[in-house]
Amino acid sequence: MSTLPTITSEEAIKIVKKYGFNLSRQSGSHMIFKNDLNKRITIPYHSGRILHPKIVKNIIETLEISIEEFKRNL
Repeated sequence: MSTLPTITSEEAIKIVKKYGFNLSRQSGSHMIFKNDLNKRITIPYHSGRILHPKIVKNIIETLEISIEEFKRNL
């Protein structure tokens, strides 16, 4: 099994946009993205800070892709 990559919120935003998610709204430092199927991904936005591995795992699971595919899209 592959390890989760360490990414910033900017990198995560680029990836979720590639998969058809658009910014729906923002609540404080949390950016909420939705796609056409109403799936939702919340990304805490703190410039330059690394996201917690649980958040990265949640993004990967919501996108329904493998860790390797996620890494290729970085």
